[in-house]
Amino acid sequence: MAQAKTAPFDPTLVRAAGVAKALAHPVRIRILEILAGRQRCICGGLVGLLPLAQSTVSQHLKELREAGLIRGEIDGPRTCYCLDAKAVTAARATLTEIFSRISVPIKKEKP
Repeated sequence: MAQAKTAPFDPTLVRAAGVAKALAHPVRIRILEILAGRQRCICGGLVGLLPLAQSTVSQHLKELREAGLIRGEIDGPRTCYCLDAKAVTAARATLTEIFSRISVPIKKEKP
């Protein structure tokens, strides 16, 4: 697959696009919700909480890891997943900044 040319763009736009790509599937958003609701990492339990095959869940986890939103720590033969709280906070700030840039004030209609 060809790499997108991102060098000429504002780094905030590049980060926002990466986060948006990671959030572009409802399963990945659900995984983030599950991880956010846990005090500790989840090793194999994600597959049991989602109506998907293990290989499909693994692909979604890979996308979230590549976006930096989650961490995967190897624990023997399995990998335990946790949210990266700092990365999630930074992603929120980035998306908020982008939406602030593109938001258009809503004009009130005259009565």
